[in-house]
Amino acid sequence: MNNNTKIISGILLLILSSLVLISMVSFMFSWKEDLSAMAVILNDGIEIKNISNKLGLISSYLLIYKSFGIGGFSIIFNLIVIGLTLSFDKGYKKLIQRSLTFILSAVWLSIFSFHFFEDYIFSGLFGYELGTIILNFSGDLGLLSFLLFGFIAFLVINLKITPNDLIHFLKNIFENIGKKIKSGNIESTLESDETNEEINKNTFEFKNTKSITEPTIKNNSVFEEKSEKLKNDDSEIEMKIEKVVNEETVRSGSMNLVDYDHTLELKSYKAPQLKLLSDHDNNGVITINQEELEENKQKIIDTLSNYKIGIANIKATIGPTVTLYEIVPEAGIRISKIKNLEDDIALSLSALGIRIIAPMPGKGTIGIEVPNKSAKIVSMKSLISSKRFQDAEMELPLALGKTISNETFVVDLAKMPHLLMAGATGQGKSVGINSILTSLLYKKHPSEIKFILVDPKKVELTLFNKIERHYLAKLPDSSEPIITDNREVIKTLNSLCTEMEQRYELLKNGMCRNIKEYNQKFKKRKLNPNDGHKFLPYLVLVVDEFADLIMTTGKEVETPIARLAQLARAVGIHLIIATQRPSVNVITGLIKANFPARIAFRVTSKIDSRTILDLGGADQLIGRGDMLFTQGNELVRLQCGFVDTEEIEKITEIIGAQKGYSNAYLLPEFIDEEINNNEVNVEDRDPLFREAAEVIVNAQQGSASLLQRKMKLGYNRAGRIIDQLEATGIVGKFEGSKARAVLVRSIAELDQLLNSEI
Repeated sequence: MNNNTKIISGILLLILSSLVLISMVSFMFSWKEDLSAMAVILNDGIEIKNISNKLGLISSYLLIYKSFGIGGFSIIFNLIVIGLTLSFDKGYKKLIQRSLTFILSAVWLSIFSFHFFEDYIFSGLFGYELGTIILNFSGDLGLLSFLLFGFIAFLVINLKITPNDLIHFLKNIFENIGKKIKSGNIESTLESDETNEEINKNTFEFKNTKSITEPTIKNNSVFEEKSEKLKNDDSEIEMKIEKVVNEETVRSGSMNLVDYDHTLELKSYKAPQLKLLSDHDNNGVITINQEELEENKQKIIDTLSNYKIGIANIKATIGPTVTLYEIVPEAGIRISKIKNLEDDIALSLSALGIRIIAPMPGKGTIGIEVPNKSAKIVSMKSLISSKRFQDAEMELPLALGKTISNETFVVDLAKMPHLLMAGATGQGKSVGINSILTSLLYKKHPSEIKFILVDPKKVELTLFNKIERHYLAKLPDSSEPIITDNREVIKTLNSLCTEMEQRYELLKNGMCRNIKEYNQKFKKRKLNPNDGHKFLPYLVLVVDEFADLIMTTGKEVETPIARLAQLARAVGIHLIIATQRPSVNVITGLIKANFPARIAFRVTSKIDSRTILDLGGADQLIGRGDMLFTQGNELVRLQCGFVDTEEIEKITEIIGAQKGYSNAYLLPEFIDEEINNNEVNVEDRDPLFREAAEVIVNAQQGSASLLQRKMKLGYNRAGRIIDQLEATGIVGKFEGSKARAVLVRSIAELDQLLNSEI
């Protein structure tokens, strides 16, 4: 090869390599959108985000996604170096060594990215496969050892750094620091040996060598006298040197106090390990079925073309359960026309759960969500181990599931601040509750959060009995940590209201606005425990079947629930309420107004969907954890994380086997002020006594069930009012299955009777 050929080849390689490098940089920002276009890249009109269009996408896809991840940049840099070498016709001697270094660097970077980064894009196929082999063979320690060896080998081969060089370098640094400390000058600790020697020579040279300095006290510092001989060129002079001994200072207000450690009582507590969770989804990797994508795309185009609707562009985003097809209709097409074809598209695709989003929020497209033929399980392990969850800077992070783009979806319960869940039987509601509890168990220490678990069905939450002394809260006189008796629920809710009031009093005395500020202030020891202040854990009330409570207790449950939902956020009390019957008499307007965060699993009708979400769509879900989430803004479709009973058992057993507190977290004692049936004192009567008396007199039927229906009361309260009516002479005595006799015939007679008591 002559020189001209080398130079031309080098320039061509340099230009192509630079073009690919720019494409790869662009790919790192647009890969999520462009990957969905790879299946149909040869089609005309396909939208490519990459700056170099199809050529850039193909080259970046092969070098990054299908090869070395970010290590692919090392390969391109190698080609650039080869191009420069050929262009300038020199540097051939080390070309092979440089190329080998770049290739090994690409391998090292891809394996390094596999271990430290979550996204597949950083490691590529090569790094993922090789990293998995090393990890399965030798574990995390072996993989880290391999990476460390590669890094040291790079330093030795390329930078010629040996262990002796490193030891000598560190030794010089520590020697210089020691010299600086001895000379009383530590402004620079990394200067050269020659500079240090020059400073040491000039430290004690004075122009007037005959002057004598006397010991002085300056700025309250204590000076020690020290005699030292200094040598001059002509004579030896003895001089007293003042050495400063710095006093320890105390910061204003801190008194050198160490921050309060709220985990101290359970200092040895260890959070559950990830290995307790099962891997149901192969680490969350999604395989692309290109045939299915192409088939669905063509059916969508054909169906719309039958109704004279043209499409300018279409792209697909593949999720674990659903694939989102985003289409851009041709100009002049009405959006409502496409929206009305929901059933026709579902028929052509032979799929259940087609959902059309017209238009997509924040985008100029129309979304068509189509269930995948082979739905994928999202394991709780992949959610908990994700970087998004592990690095979440949230007070109460919840890993709810994965989005259509296969990203882990994490939200903060503390900012919701309450969550309302609904879904038909068997659609994933109870699993969703378990996944929420699992998220908090993996993230929070027992001293930071407590659960109040209400399970009217008595079988769903019993597994959490084992963590009573770590994570549960209950009433002082309660024998069971999981509340299953509806009468106990009323006491617990009223006790929570008392707890809320007590916490607000603490916040007021501590001059704090919320629990986060209060706990930070307490840990800084700015609040005195002798004044009643204490570290406050978050309290999370979980009700697994709210409809059953409303049916049996009525307003006795609804009133404290609404009160807690309105006020309890600032003091760290949060509610998670689930029901399988999202009707308006269960989820009332008062409750919905204070639960902006909603989760809807599949429901049976559009009416139920509108009740829970205020929008349709939940009736189009496909079940088995497919859900819609809203926090007061747009809807997000998620596949809920799956955690089975066996995994919950392992987690609770590991936690329960560790040292716990002496008892569960005790809520304030609630005293149910029972009314003495034998007394007719006006002050002891129920506040609704007069209203109940009018209902009974108007209906001329003295029964507790009538008061339950008409006034939405619980059975216990309605029974007590009936007893008070009997004691007052308004109704007769109990007669078994018959309704009590009503002794007052009219409202006027009732007024006369009640006025005579005053």
